[in-house]
Amino acid sequence: MRVLKTNHLLLALGLVVLCQPVLAEEKPPIIDMHLHAFGFDEYGAPPPPNEISGERPAAKSDIEAIEASLREMDRHGIVLAVASGPLDHVMQWHKAAPDRILSGAYTGSRDDLPEISVLEQLVRDDEIAVLGELGLQYRGMAATDEALREYFALAEASNVPVAIHTGLGDTGITYGCCPSFRTHLGRPSLVEEILVRHPDLRLYLMHAGYPYLEETKALLYVYPQLYVDIAVINWALPRREFHNYLRALVDAGFGDRIMFGSDQMVWPEAIGMAIEGVKSAKFLSDEQQRDIFFRNAARFLRLSADEIVRLESLGSSP
Repeated sequence: MRVLKTNHLLLALGLVVLCQPVLAEEKPPIIDMHLHAFGFDEYGAPPPPNEISGERPAAKSDIEAIEASLREMDRHGIVLAVASGPLDHVMQWHKAAPDRILSGAYTGSRDDLPEISVLEQLVRDDEIAVLGELGLQYRGMAATDEALREYFALAEASNVPVAIHTGLGDTGITYGCCPSFRTHLGRPSLVEEILVRHPDLRLYLMHAGYPYLEETKALLYVYPQLYVDIAVINWALPRREFHNYLRALVDAGFGDRIMFGSDQMVWPEAIGMAIEGVKSAKFLSDEQQRDIFFRNAARFLRLSADEIVRLESLGSSP
């Protein structure tokens, strides 16, 4: 009899639990400071598989590629992203999600920056929000190249942030797409003269200057306006290597100037891989993760209090 009563009690408790509303898992808001508005065939059609995951993109059109990335952004709570690429693609991505995509003026191995007069008009019309990714290294250029002087002056005068590629490129890149690529052109120290010349310029080092840790720390120490993103190194490097690099920046006191980035190119799953790279860093406190995922970027972008509230509400929505 006691067993029967006990079973009835357990059944009743189970029903109570089952009848409780299922709460949606909260997704802390994430700002992705390094995402690409590329065509689905940027690297060929069909695109090559992701070198880390082995997955081949399923998208067979630019629209499908955009939709796939937006789905991953939804899935992982990415409420805002800086997307750069060829200008026509950037405009297409921004049109697809105007409240979530900040347009970046991109230069890479094949793509030039718009003419300065064109860029000035795009900035004036709020069509371009960030000058970058500046993939100067792929073109055999340094940030101090005279051809860029007026672009940095425009960015400073217009209060437009600048994002500069630093560090490395793909293995064998010099023998493939980019014969002018040199590793020394990715050194963070090459950005110093720009910081000196333009003290009011908001600038961040993409890929956090990896593997030039000491140069990156030196610049962050001397120039408090400088930030970094940790795109691609958070999923393409061996996990221990990335964590050691991230920990070194945090331990040096720069945890409030590290921003999340995925460097999603044509592989949407890279977004989740990049997020997991940070979440698996057990040496980070919840507050430090929140800083990296959202707060540091919100401060760097100078988002208004109302905009921050709006974005945080998107992150917590089902």
